[in-house]
Amino acid sequence: MCSIMAYCGQGADRKQFQKGFSRTVSRGPDDSKIVDTGNGLMGFHRLSIMGLTPSGMQPFRLRDHYVICNGEIYGFETMKKKLEEKYTFHSDSDCEILLPLYQEYGTEMFAMLDAEFACVIYDGKKKEYIAARDPIGIRPLYYGYDQKGVIVFASEPKNLVGITEKIMPFPPGHYYKNGCFFCYCDLTETKKICRDDLETVCGKIHDKLIRSVEKRLVADAKVGFLLSGGLDSSLVCAIAVKKSKQPIRTFAIGMSKDAIDLKYARQVADYIGSEHQEIFMTAEEVRNALETVIQLLATYDITTIRASMGMYLLCKAIHEQTDIRVLLTGEISDELFGYKYTDYAPDAGAFQEESKKRIRELHMYDVLRADRCISVNALEARVPFGDIDFVRYVMAVDPELKMNRYGKGKYLLRHAFEGKGYLPEEILWREKAAFSDAVGHSMVDDLKAYAEKTYTEEAFTQLREKYTYAQPFTKESLLYREIFEKYYPGQAQMVAGFWMPNKEWDGCDVDDPSARVLANYGDSGK
Repeated sequence: MCSIMAYCGQGADRKQFQKGFSRTVSRGPDDSKIVDTGNGLMGFHRLSIMGLTPSGMQPFRLRDHYVICNGEIYGFETMKKKLEEKYTFHSDSDCEILLPLYQEYGTEMFAMLDAEFACVIYDGKKKEYIAARDPIGIRPLYYGYDQKGVIVFASEPKNLVGITEKIMPFPPGHYYKNGCFFCYCDLTETKKICRDDLETVCGKIHDKLIRSVEKRLVADAKVGFLLSGGLDSSLVCAIAVKKSKQPIRTFAIGMSKDAIDLKYARQVADYIGSEHQEIFMTAEEVRNALETVIQLLATYDITTIRASMGMYLLCKAIHEQTDIRVLLTGEISDELFGYKYTDYAPDAGAFQEESKKRIRELHMYDVLRADRCISVNALEARVPFGDIDFVRYVMAVDPELKMNRYGKGKYLLRHAFEGKGYLPEEILWREKAAFSDAVGHSMVDDLKAYAEKTYTEEAFTQLREKYTYAQPFTKESLLYREIFEKYYPGQAQMVAGFWMPNKEWDGCDVDDPSARVLANYGDSGK
């Protein structure tokens, strides 16, 4: 997944920079480099995915300019061919086109990219730094200011601990220049509602998702797929099979005693003909990994932590047991098409506003989970549902069509692939089940029981009062917060609070983020 870090000014403490940067070496174990620009430091840990030769090592340099980028730029070959009329390229890396693009277009280049990326550019002519992040925030980027007032950028909060007093997420769809953040793309804002009829909408969803998966299959390293047996990951895998020249490899995980997802994942794998591997986890393994997972996530959010336990252990197994380097996942579909709780949206306007909120905050929750669990195991995540064209179109679709008026959530996505042979009908119409529940209800139940044993009622009441921002409201949330504070003291505002259903809606005023507490959970647990 690569890791980047930049100290953007004079007077850098190189030893301190190196210490902070070394904390994310697992993101890019293939090679590491720190360069002095003459006006700061730029560091890069490489995970070789495109352009595997040493010439693809960053930072890239063009005259007095430097760039570091953690990213995948889709369709870069077309851009590169045009740029070759004026520039000489020395590698097959997609990111090498960034400096020529900057030379030609300046900061307008960011809106031109079809990419998942986070980058920092040093303009040696103007003696200034520019940073940018993709519109969803699929690739991580954080920033803070040191005691001298110098801004420092890094892939993860752990890089900045001890260097900056406050650590904040870089806003997705923005670039930084001259001390200010500028929005270059907000996918949640639509200039015009799409009034296409149902069949036209579903046809476009079908075609755009296929293109999104297809472009993410391109890699010089080996590609694998996370398969839960739910609708989203199953569709990604089914499309990939049709677009791949050889069988794909799929991976699933569940609790050893009550896994729900595993049987469905196996059914999908058998249907599409993938080379499938199952991983089992125990309650002891989950508890033993808890502190490690919270440290790598840099969050206290209940939902994110629960869902990360299985994902982390699965990706750990993939890293240890295979030569896979790239993983395609099914994140972001829920935010576009709806969760179980959005069935309770009072009207189309409320549904759309909720979707906009979730998309804007994705980088703090589901996208964060996918990045950390995958990257810490020296793997790269690719997210087809986060494709810029796909997201832009779905967000523009009339929310009246996206609401659950059909007796089944995510109807548009299901209907888009209905009767086309991609998946068994029972998978295509399977009820939504959150990953943290579907790996086995016992996992969450055990974590909650562990928290209950950790604190007495008196201790819980006293300890929660220490926190005024995002105050813990259950013993489980207190347990996670205390572990978080151990590694990131005073940095709770990195996260916009707890991911919870919209409590203002009837039926959603609950004290647990799991869909299991909602009245419409139904067959999700079967």
